[in-house]
Amino acid sequence: MRKNNYTQEFKDSTIKFCIDNNDKSISSIAKDLGLNKGTLALWVNEYKIKNNLKPSSEVKNETLEEENKRLRKELAILKQEKEILKKAAAYFAKETL
Repeated sequence: MRKNNYTQEFKDSTIKFCIDNNDKSISSIAKDLGLNKGTLALWVNEYKIKNNLKPSSEVKNETLEEENKRLRKELAILKQEKEILKKAAAYFAKETL
């Protein structure tokens, strides 16, 4: 079994990110950072207990419906950004000719 040693700075910034981003689940943040979700949940709960905040009783897991809704929202934003970039590219290409 491999044990990872993370710096306190990394732990603190990750915990702050989790607390500041209530719209993202600990599971998705852990996955994005390549961490075990149980480890991240433990860090966050220990921080909350230490700072008299309400600890989570369990790791927040998205249901399929919640994940689907979140992903559709992200997709809509990405489509809008893509359209804006296409228009900007066309505008600047026209100016340089």
